[in-house]
Amino acid sequence: MAVKTTFDFDQMLSNAREAYGEELMRMADEGLDFVFTYTDNVAPSSSAGKFVKKYPDRCFNFGIAEPNQVAASCGMALAGEIVFAQVFGPFLSLRSADQIHTDIAYNDVNVRLIGTHAGVTAGGGPTHNCIADLALYHAIPNLTVVVPADAGQCCKAIRRSMTYHGPMVIRIDRGGSPNVYADDSYDFEIGKAIETVPGDDITLISTGSSVYWSMMAAKKLREEHGISARVIDMHTVKPLDTEMLFKCARETGNIITVEEHSINGGLGGTVAEYLLEEGFCGKFKRVGLPDEFALLGDMDKVYSRYGLDPEGIARTALKLLGRAQ
Repeated sequence: MAVKTTFDFDQMLSNAREAYGEELMRMADEGLDFVFTYTDNVAPSSSAGKFVKKYPDRCFNFGIAEPNQVAASCGMALAGEIVFAQVFGPFLSLRSADQIHTDIAYNDVNVRLIGTHAGVTAGGGPTHNCIADLALYHAIPNLTVVVPADAGQCCKAIRRSMTYHGPMVIRIDRGGSPNVYADDSYDFEIGKAIETVPGDDITLISTGSSVYWSMMAAKKLREEHGISARVIDMHTVKPLDTEMLFKCARETGNIITVEEHSINGGLGGTVAEYLLEEGFCGKFKRVGLPDEFALLGDMDKVYSRYGLDPEGIARTALKLLGRAQ
């Protein structure tokens, strides 16, 4: 059953980068025990900055030394702490890959790596776009990877991670993405995908901010072409909810994956591997960033350029279904 979403509202924005700091503050105020490590990109005026000011004894600043931060977070976890570590997304996956692999994952410790500025949201251009991280994370054992669809879901992931064993990456964008969910009353479970829009003709499997754009594409397909598109929020990309994947493949027969990540090694590739090994014979297409350094520009223009906006996703669905004009 689909949940209550903001399906018909285009301008309800949320900011996961602010929301997670607010959630840390709430959990600390409730007496939950954890520590927080961060780098210099935490502004004092941000919610995380306010948390640092209120709880300085449990917060540790590592400047611009992200690999050291990740390694030290492992040490704190080995000493028995639950650690939340905010790291600038591209520097987390590219500069700290060794520490994630050998310190965090190999030791199977309770560190929650909050990778910000995901996808092309960094604003720093192609070298700062975080578009290869999921490919790395998928190949590392013991690592759970959560990509919240909006700020409210980010808070749910942060809180649920307190009782979840093992290392986790929580991948969020820079901020200002539309809300997906109308409220926070829905059930959220790490590893269990959510159907946000029902449909019978095709399934759009998305993660992160792409969930909203897929919902808008589903709306366009329904209203303009009479196509019933199901949308799945695959908020946990490792481990995948294979039960949901199999159900959608069986019931709709047509699958499109949508992600703000390189077409190589991300959600789409992982979904394809599973479905093919299970004997899937339907139509399948990946929507994501091509095998190139993305052009520098406004996010919405970049999305449009690479077909990640609602119009582009809808065009891909029409072509897959043989309805392209």
